[in-house]
Amino acid sequence: MTDFVPSADAPYALVGFARPKPERAAELRELLLSFVAPTRAEDGALEYHFHEDKNDPDAFVFYEVWRSKADLDRHLALPHLQAFWNNRMDYLEQDLDIRWLTMHSPYPRPIAP
Repeated sequence: MTDFVPSADAPYALVGFARPKPERAAELRELLLSFVAPTRAEDGALEYHFHEDKNDPDAFVFYEVWRSKADLDRHLALPHLQAFWNNRMDYLEQDLDIRWLTMHSPYPRPIAP
């Protein structure tokens, strides 16, 4: 999942698409929602959003921005994300479609004191 290496001076951003099995959609929605608060609290998480397509409520989209590859790697190594990754096909009709983004308009980073 982390084989793309964006430029070192840009945040690491991605958008992911998930199509759940119809009988597991509500369960997957709740599981993905449960990731929001703890992920936003992680060091290096700049943005983390979970969406549902308005025209297709069983199509989920997530958007993440990380300060660095190391921050993203730490996130992906967490036990609850490893468990999800290893069992994702129990929930999904097809595998996640993850697209790495090159951010051309990041917010300026605050200057450390």
